[in-house]
Amino acid sequence: MSRVFVYSDPHFGHKNIIGYENRPFRDIQDMDESLIQRWNNKVKKEDRVFVLGDVSFYSKEKTAEIISRLKGRKSLILGNHDRGRSVKWWREVGFDDVYEFPICYREFFWLSHEPMHLNANMPYVNIHGHIHGQLYQSEQYVNVSVEVIGYEPILFDDIIARFSKEGEQGEGGHPNGTSNLHTGYA
Repeated sequence: MSRVFVYSDPHFGHKNIIGYENRPFRDIQDMDESLIQRWNNKVKKEDRVFVLGDVSFYSKEKTAEIISRLKGRKSLILGNHDRGRSVKWWREVGFDDVYEFPICYREFFWLSHEPMHLNANMPYVNIHGHIHGQLYQSEQYVNVSVEVIGYEPILFDDIIARFSKEGEQGEGGHPNGTSNLHTGYA
């Protein structure tokens, strides 16, 4: 049975991100290999991973080599650092699906690179990256930048469970206050 994961901002080949975000790697080779290993330790061949942008600073050849080493079916939502390359380019390096704009997944979850504007009256959750180690203090946002999720893809079902658990505890797991947020999604 296949599973769905989300993941954002690996920044393969970006030397300066190690210092900018205090990533626990010696250099870009150590970072790249660790990210690949952590991905492959979680993801199986039949799984799907939504990558929410900022994938690689490498050439086409080197990016394709990295993407080919990552298990699973890979879907990309372009990030700000990905936009200098075409959708065709990203497909050619190994992404199965490439989206230029945010997508609504399972009728309730908006997947995007940058956080989207949502107000408390909107019954949606935005799963995003871009802001790296920062967390939004709102139950409507889930940051899946690698620094926040332990440098490995996170199961979509774990995100659903978080909201279901909050709803059961009476903390309004659903942005509109209901506790049956995920009926039909689990």
